[in-house]
Amino acid sequence: MIFQRAERFVEAYDALPTFIRKKVEKALLLFEQNPRHPSLHVEKIDFARNIWSARVDLNHRFTFQWISGGIHLRNVGTHQAAYRKP
Repeated sequence: MIFQRAERFVEAYDALPTFIRKKVEKALLLFEQNPRHPSLHVEKIDFARNIWSARVDLNHRFTFQWISGGIHLRNVGTHQAAYRKP
């Protein structure tokens, strides 16, 4: 699976504490193995077309769009920050 990272995703990821970044990497690995894994709580975001989110932990999510062969990672952070429109 291809993971394209938007500049916004990279900046947000770099700003996260190390222990949260490790959780993000674990969630992305799990997503790569099984995008429908129940712990990821993958859901389509209501306010945007073809934009989805997945859970990192109870307080953090990453947003993405499906692309040919993988996903385009849009943002990562707390629920409120990750859902913020660009």
